[in-house]
Amino acid sequence: MPAALSGWLHAFRIYTHPRVLGMLSLGFSAGLPLLLVLGTLSFWLREAGIDRSTIGHLSWIGLAYGFKWVWSPLVDRLPLPLLTRLLGRRRAWLLLSQVAITIALIGIASTDPLQNLTHTVFFALAVAFASATQDIALDAYRIEAVAPRLQGAMAATYQAGYRVAMILASAGALWIAAAVDPSEATYEYAPWRIAYLSMAGFMAVGIITTLIIREPDVPVTRLISENENRAREAIAHWHLNKRLTQLLAWLYGAMIAPFRDFIVRHGGQALLILALIAAYRISDVVMGVMSNPFYVDMGYTKDEVATVSKVYGVIMTIAGAAIGGVLTAKIGIMRTLFLGAVLSAATNLLFVWLAGRGHDVTGLIFTISADNLSAGIASSAFIAYLSGLTNSAYSATQYALFSSVMLLLPKFIAGFSGDFVDAYGYASFFTGTALLGLPVLVLVWLAGRAKFETEDSPAHLK
Repeated sequence: MPAALSGWLHAFRIYTHPRVLGMLSLGFSAGLPLLLVLGTLSFWLREAGIDRSTIGHLSWIGLAYGFKWVWSPLVDRLPLPLLTRLLGRRRAWLLLSQVAITIALIGIASTDPLQNLTHTVFFALAVAFASATQDIALDAYRIEAVAPRLQGAMAATYQAGYRVAMILASAGALWIAAAVDPSEATYEYAPWRIAYLSMAGFMAVGIITTLIIREPDVPVTRLISENENRAREAIAHWHLNKRLTQLLAWLYGAMIAPFRDFIVRHGGQALLILALIAAYRISDVVMGVMSNPFYVDMGYTKDEVATVSKVYGVIMTIAGAAIGGVLTAKIGIMRTLFLGAVLSAATNLLFVWLAGRGHDVTGLIFTISADNLSAGIASSAFIAYLSGLTNSAYSATQYALFSSVMLLLPKFIAGFSGDFVDAYGYASFFTGTALLGLPVLVLVWLAGRAKFETEDSPAHLK
């Protein structure tokens, strides 16, 4: 066997590690709620006759993911009564958030948006908040569970599970709704109720996995203790009572020290890194809000979209995630990030081509396949990149900061996507989302060059 081929086959063996395999089901649990409050919900709302502008504005529900850094210090450090003692830090918060997601999904299923859109929005916000909390705990678990050399593989299997769940939450939900829908020509609430109740049932995958997995053995580090002791000594000069002094020192260690640590470690590169994080997923996120309304307006049925996404989307997503994980190990994270950014922007142009073809199932297959393949590659590399930026002492808080920054700008812009489509049409919209990806290429290049210079500097090599 040629040495090069043998090397690639050996690289794929990292996916046999038990904790790497376990991330499939945990990634599934993380990916399931997202589209149920965004893409799939937008399909439901559009079918119910809700206007595109309102649907676009309701995508701001996703900003809950962008502000999770606000409560991430609590998830990182605050013990939950009874649950933390029984399950540990990470598993306790995982279980609480997963149960909350299940209940909120049942709430969405029990509400017809055509009759009471406010209630639907309330439960969707609850799903988003609980899902963001699950992400905080799960990201910390993923970073702490294995050595750094396995983070790329953890990211890939996480993405595979995540993307499979997204396919289920989109194609699966549409397929279930279509299977019990008496007529595609008119809107019916009952099929969507059944679909969302089914999705709530699938959260059992995450709940069972959380009860089975072992808590990472990562105690509170010396760095955290030193930061809290330093804060306690400084606060002592204020002559406060002991309990208040302890509380303020804990708050400093939980909420301020993680962000200070990131700035101190990365120095002048911190702003560049944050800019890259903020922009990397912008073309995909902005485009995604209008993809399902686009399918409806192009005349695709729930069955057609579900079938194409379920078959081709799942295969290409898993392939993309696996390829992304191996590429990060073989050619490096920054090169894979650049490739992912190019592919993400380029595949958005396929939607421009599809818009010109009208109702074309073959074109839909090709477009969704390419889009999912590129998303898998880009996401695996991006997760590995973010994981490498964190300090294990503050894994939950710092990763929540990064993933929040990743979503804030794209989600804000995406809120105006419906207005843009109404004014200029789908072709111009998809072209614009592809152009949004061009500045990302510059940021990846700058960040890669800065990383290379830092690693080769005499100070770094000492």
